[in-house]
Amino acid sequence: MSEQSRRPHRPAKPYRRPEKDPVRMLAFEALRAVDERDAYANLVLPPLLRKARDKGGFDARDAAFATELVYGTLRRQGTYDAVIAACIDRPLREVDPPVLDVLSLGVHQLLGTRIPTHAAVSASVELARVVLGDGRAKFVNAVLRKVAQDDLDGWLEKVAPPYDEDPEDHLAVVHSHPRWVVSALWDSLGGGRAGIEELLAADNERPAVTLVARPGRATAEELLREDAAVPGRWSPYAVRLAEGGEPGAVEAVREGRAGVQDEGSQLVALALANAPLEGRDEKWLDGCAGPGGKAALLAALAAERGAALLASEKQPHRAGLVAKALEGNPGPCQVIAADGTRPPWQPGTFDRVLMDVPCTGLGALRRRPEARWRRRPEDLDNFAPLQRALLRTALDSVRVGGVVGYATCSPHLAETRAVVADVLKQRPESELIDARPLLPGVPALGEGPDVQLWPHVHGTDAMYLALIRRTG
Repeated sequence: MSEQSRRPHRPAKPYRRPEKDPVRMLAFEALRAVDERDAYANLVLPPLLRKARDKGGFDARDAAFATELVYGTLRRQGTYDAVIAACIDRPLREVDPPVLDVLSLGVHQLLGTRIPTHAAVSASVELARVVLGDGRAKFVNAVLRKVAQDDLDGWLEKVAPPYDEDPEDHLAVVHSHPRWVVSALWDSLGGGRAGIEELLAADNERPAVTLVARPGRATAEELLREDAAVPGRWSPYAVRLAEGGEPGAVEAVREGRAGVQDEGSQLVALALANAPLEGRDEKWLDGCAGPGGKAALLAALAAERGAALLASEKQPHRAGLVAKALEGNPGPCQVIAADGTRPPWQPGTFDRVLMDVPCTGLGALRRRPEARWRRRPEDLDNFAPLQRALLRTALDSVRVGGVVGYATCSPHLAETRAVVADVLKQRPESELIDARPLLPGVPALGEGPDVQLWPHVHGTDAMYLALIRRTG
């Protein structure tokens, strides 16, 4: 009898079906939508959460955890990619995207949360079994066990080049931003290492939900009666909700009397509305009005003065969002779908014009963390002609003595000062006016006359504003 035949027979373990974890499944679905459809997490996640709640058994804690998994993974994607790349024997680009999403979720749980190591690994492997199959789940298990051998600081020492050798690449890996974005933000910010590190770190923090009380329709005092609501820092109409605060639960928001709007966006609208004018103040224009936050605030401010707002938006579906935001405005207002570079209105029609132009959005990376990985340096060249054309339209549209506000949600110098300087060279009948006094109480606004806000300094998106008066 052979040695093998004398061994006792061991029955094979019965196959165990993987267990579905609804929170991690939802987070995986959201990441796949962001990757496959170029969707934005802030648009994908809410309907997924509503659907999960409607099915039952998915409570507020589950929603908060799923949100943290999605946003935390997206914000730190560059760092996590570098860690994963150090733990595999093939180029990262050869890993199937769904596998990489599961790995990234697992790495975030290991390095970016307080979830115990064994729980983070086992839950991630179970997710992999459900969405990838048992074979690739073994690969996920092997990689995550390597990742679990060190903490985030330890991994950063291994995968980030020393600051003294390559400052920009070091910051790119440590703070999870593309290198070109680090370079651009550093140029715009100026200064040394401390400032740029603070800015990049602020980009990776979850921003507070900020509400705006639309004048004449709601007050900040009303909103402050909500649980865990605190006053905004700079805008008299701003109220911030503590972590977990749900805007949809606020009656004034449901009724359209208040809205969700970053405080930097509010300050831009307020500065334009309060800029001194020569002569009449009856007709206002928001020339790039979608999705409608600034337009709603401007319309409410205009109504208090007996002025009318025209809100123009090129894309019809976004024009529909603007119309919804303006529903119930107490004063006259109109929404049209029109191309701002070929406007249907007559030159010199308006007293105040806001042109918040399309841009790379590098000032709102806290809210749209995936945008940092989608944008490319060549996007600047694509936006440049449109930004200049829209500013020229704004200057054509305002009357002599009126004021134009040129705004971007990007601090990139190519989208801010370069655009303004280029257009004003061709428009000697226009002059910059100092915007800083029109943001009373807001510190660190720079040398002027334009204004650049910063997440790490002001707690807002990195909004830029230049105010220009047409003089002839």
